[in-house]
Amino acid sequence: MTAITLDRLAKAFGRQSAVRDIDLEIPDGAFVVLLGPSGCGKTTTLRMLAGLEEPSAGRIRFGDRVVTDGDTGASVPASKRGLGMVFQSYALWPHMRVRDNIGWPLKVAGWGSAERDARVAEVLGMLELDGLADRFPAELSGGQQQRVAIARTVAPKPGVLLFDEPLSNLDARLRLDTRAELVKVHRLSGATSVYVTHDQVEALAMATHIAVMRDGAIEQFGTPQELLDRPATAFVASFLGSPAKVMLRGEVGRGRLFRGVAPLAEVPGVPDGTTLHAMYAPESISVGAGGLLEFEVLESTPVAGRWITTGLAGSDRLSIVTDRAHQPGEATRLQPPEHPDAIFSAEGSRLATAGDAAGTELAGATR
Repeated sequence: MTAITLDRLAKAFGRQSAVRDIDLEIPDGAFVVLLGPSGCGKTTTLRMLAGLEEPSAGRIRFGDRVVTDGDTGASVPASKRGLGMVFQSYALWPHMRVRDNIGWPLKVAGWGSAERDARVAEVLGMLELDGLADRFPAELSGGQQQRVAIARTVAPKPGVLLFDEPLSNLDARLRLDTRAELVKVHRLSGATSVYVTHDQVEALAMATHIAVMRDGAIEQFGTPQELLDRPATAFVASFLGSPAKVMLRGEVGRGRLFRGVAPLAEVPGVPDGTTLHAMYAPESISVGAGGLLEFEVLESTPVAGRWITTGLAGSDRLSIVTDRAHQPGEATRLQPPEHPDAIFSAEGSRLATAGDAAGTELAGATR
């Protein structure tokens, strides 16, 4: 069942297009992350879902209910959409204790006293806030305040939860802890959640589905594993993953893709002079004196018993997974596998994988 549908959704501010013709179907109960760099339109999209921005065109439906129509101007007020939203700022009422902050939206909604107290107690337990119920916000840490803000949002049992980079004000350890709490809250609430972030590690850790956005449009939508295994564009390949896929640019000559004088792939039927990008998994590239490509090490970072080594191959900065640390400034060489995992056009569209019968497909796609 589809919980939220975006149909040709667009938003412009004057002559500036912030969101461009988005079509998206979000499954019921999913945890969807809108992921992308600053200025890609993800927060504007979230605010249109919330009713805080009106679309310039297109429609948003919650189930079968149209909540906003940019073509006609019809719109359901934010307070009537049955959603809850957590912002970057905690926005707690400083004169109210924790239990009263959580219970206030229930009181406004007309819940009875006994029912309200029971729900507040349930949410306090859900977010492990029982021992803080009688404290004021000023007596809480930043992480505790954010958990209270989340508890206040989920207390009325909204069908849709929206999160606008709620962890950005927390330090690294608190981000990890609160991230786990958010996933638990999503699971226990049964709500459909839409979460905005520019942090791809955060997205991969939390999401059931990810919509990668760029320049106001969705580049690709799918499960984290689908996006990692088969990125649809060079942008998705180079943006997602820790580290991201390695992209090597080359030029076609005599049916082969070359980077300088180093051959990368067979590309029969592609015109000479065509620029293509070859994609490799970062753990598939070996390091050593006999490699095809010169590589200058910039840094090595230990991760889970291996190392993420970042450096320059010509003017391209890339990261690979190595079995040992390499020293900054070290000059070595890289050896990519015989066949790349995928090939992309100069514009970034995916053309073929190593398993494809690629010649005709490549030739047709690059003409």
